Amino acid sequence: ALQIRIEIAGVEPTVWRRVIVPGAWSLGQLHLVIQAAFNWWNYHLHEFRIGGLSYGDPEQLGEMEYEDGSRSFDESGIRLLDFERHPELSFFYLYDFADHWEHIVTIEQFLALDTVPRTASCIDGARARPPEDVGGIGGYENFLEIMADRKDPEHRDTRRWCGGHFDPEWFDLAVVDKDVRNALKPNVRRRLHQPKP
Repeated sequence: ALQIRIEIAGVEPTVWRRVIVPGAWSLGQLHLVIQAAFNWWNYHLHEFRIGGLSYGDPEQLGEMEYEDGSRSFDESGIRLLDFERHPELSFFYLYDFADHWEHIVTIEQFLALDTVPRTASCIDGARARPPEDVGGIGGYENFLEIMADRKDPEHRDTRRWCGGHFDPEWFDLAVVDKDVRNALKPNVRRRLHQPKP
């Protein structure tokens, strides 16, 4: 298995998760784990950027080519065990090409466990991820300012839009771990909003 740390780049204070993932899993399965760990809704395009190459879901990306002539490869063909065993090996995971949520994925260590895990698990983390479709880092900063100021004319509509409650410090390990353990189940349902206290 692998111990992996994932953090959302550019958000301060840092929003991050630490997960244990079976080594035989593919990048496609890691994508579902990342979605579950942050409770992203899996509505938008995504890709991994590793060593100058791009990997994604071929059904989503199709024959997409980039300006430099490169193209995206099938993420399901790359297993996590295929990576060289360098400590602190990092690469990028991009979710939502419009909001551009870039995640730094760091393989912290390869684990030799007595029993190979059948599911992923979340063992640590901090803070809530930004709301889906908030408008990237700039939109998230604006969102937090509006939510902090009850006198702001947009406060009421913004609060309703995000489900009536948002705490940027929220992190519940039991809830996130349950989501991560169910990451590969078909038709898994995502919470549309942060749980209320």
